[in-house]
Amino acid sequence: MTVPAPPAVLKFGGSSFATPAAYGELAYSLSARLDAGGRRLAVVVSAMPGETERLRERLHAVDPRPSGDRVAGLLTLADTVSAHLLAAALHRVGRTATVLAGPRTGFTTEGPFMWARLSRTDPRPLRRALDEHEVVVVPGGQAVDAEGRPTWLGKNSSDLSAVAVAVAVGAGECEIHSDVEGIHSCDPNQVTATRLLDHVSYADATAMSRHGAKVLHHRAVRLAERHGVTIVCRHNTPPFTPGTVIGPGAATADAVVLNLRSVVLAHPDHATADRAHRAFRADGVDAIRLDDTPCVAVIGGYADPEEVQRRHGVAPGRWVGVPVTEIRDGLATVHVAADEHEAVRLARELHAGLPDHPAAPRIHPHTEGVRA
Repeated sequence: MTVPAPPAVLKFGGSSFATPAAYGELAYSLSARLDAGGRRLAVVVSAMPGETERLRERLHAVDPRPSGDRVAGLLTLADTVSAHLLAAALHRVGRTATVLAGPRTGFTTEGPFMWARLSRTDPRPLRRALDEHEVVVVPGGQAVDAEGRPTWLGKNSSDLSAVAVAVAVGAGECEIHSDVEGIHSCDPNQVTATRLLDHVSYADATAMSRHGAKVLHHRAVRLAERHGVTIVCRHNTPPFTPGTVIGPGAATADAVVLNLRSVVLAHPDHATADRAHRAFRADGVDAIRLDDTPCVAVIGGYADPEEVQRRHGVAPGRWVGVPVTEIRDGLATVHVAADEHEAVRLARELHAGLPDHPAAPRIHPHTEGVRA
């Protein structure tokens, strides 16, 4: 008896859906893939650009300080809309498709409503849906808690949803489609002559993401590593060119991480900095504790640092700069730049000093060890 191949698992970020017509264009491409490969498809999608922020603005107009359950319940609807639009486009081209959202995903979380942690995956809903439909569409970032209430896996967590789907259906590979082919040695929008990295280890991809690289959700990479899922980064338009492959045994990748939305906060002493770091971690906010001084780097700008600290009884830290992280030989070193302009200059200088780049003059920035 021949065992059917597991479905292909694909994720398409918000940039894939710049216009409503983009759903139809993607549906035609997915239909062609079904014809060519014969494997059913599990497709994770994000919201159209700006949709989540529009919902956030409307919520804050009603309540400037909404509770986490209200935020999680409302903001995830943007991804649900995107999933149903793609399913509709697939039906139009003659394909059977269904949407699994919220409790129907089989994903259960623990922790806060926002930035919730995936604790259990029930593969049965996905497998049943794939038995009945050619394509199953899953809105990214969605799950429920133990009581069935909507939770959110965090900003840019469609990657995590996609890997969780791959684990649930037994796929050894997960394709992440975005507006770039993969991971670069630095942000190509800020630094010239960056390199597309062909292969990146799970560890290096996790480190880059934890320090603010706009690549993949670091929890997605960790989940992929635990279950042996290879991540293939592809462009989100035909011919869907492959770029970076994230997996085991890859050579160490050197890179510089620059995220201008990240900030470094200084506290009066190490004990207070430790408390602030714990507060951010408790709320699921990415934060790096700088060991040598009482400072915490808050990554990505997706939370209000002052509000998080006050909610946990910690006096807010003082803004002192922007973190720029150099990753070499698997080690991450955080440099603190005085402002955004200095951060860009520093990132360009550090990047020029990476292997395979022309020699750069020695730099002497403020440098800290890190504690994740």
